[in-house]
Amino acid sequence: MLHIRVIAPPSLSEQTQALLTEHPGVTHLWVSPGVARKPVGDLISFDVAREAAGEVLDTLRRLGLERDGAVIVEQLDVVLSRAAVAAEQAAPGSGTDALVWEEMEASAGEETALSATYLAFMVVASIIASIGVLLDQPILIVGAMVVGPEFGPLVALCVGIVAGRYRAAGRALGTLGLGFAVAMAMTVLTTWLFTALGIFDSAMLIAPRPLTSFIWKPDALSWVVGFLAGVAGMLSLTSRKSGALVGVLISVTTIPAAANAAVALAYWEPEEAVGSLIQLGVNLGAIMVAGILTLAVQRARQRRLSGRASAARP
Repeated sequence: MLHIRVIAPPSLSEQTQALLTEHPGVTHLWVSPGVARKPVGDLISFDVAREAAGEVLDTLRRLGLERDGAVIVEQLDVVLSRAAVAAEQAAPGSGTDALVWEEMEASAGEETALSATYLAFMVVASIIASIGVLLDQPILIVGAMVVGPEFGPLVALCVGIVAGRYRAAGRALGTLGLGFAVAMAMTVLTTWLFTALGIFDSAMLIAPRPLTSFIWKPDALSWVVGFLAGVAGMLSLTSRKSGALVGVLISVTTIPAAANAAVALAYWEPEEAVGSLIQLGVNLGAIMVAGILTLAVQRARQRRLSGRASAARP
């Protein structure tokens, strides 16, 4: 369930209370009249079944509470209440399948910002991957995939496109592109440094690497895997199944492809660099297409369920 706090101005308080009281997915409703000071209004708190949250939040936004008051949403991990069980049973669909769009937008908004931490993770992941490709060590490749933070901006890009917020989508795309550019540039410099120190050697790149050669040899399955990973990644986020997301991060060849391209450029092996960049583009494109389609289908389904539930109520 979700816990929602609303600050309602006096002109909207009674209407808000009436709508929440009538909604079967809402429970644990209480009102503290006149306690809010900034903005001024009544404090209305309630819990709502996750599968009904989208409909309730849409209603609150249509009332203008987002503009004239405030709506704060919190996730509840444990709720021991018969009333909560009844609310969940009355709400349409399943809580696991529910898409709370406001939750996705809030999370995506954080991922559009370019930060030093994001760039640091990108650089660290790329350098780890570069060591993995030169040593032909899949374990290091997997480690780099998990460390890489690129899935966040990809999600924000998909959310922005589906929501029609193209400025936010553009910021996410810029964050994603700049992150890869900085990571690759630093990997090139690191490769040159390690070569000068005798740690790396160009012979390591051209030597047979059967365990990691897939990174720069894209094929049809690269698209399939990327698409399936995009679907699984979006489902893991919308259903809050973080364990599945780790598997998604391990399955896509984004950071390793960028790192291999950087190493190939550092040693000027253009064929391998081009192959790696194609692999990177194929995976990013497949994830983006899958993410957009998955979010669009989930959003349409959630709206249809909410519409049916509203029509069924007297």
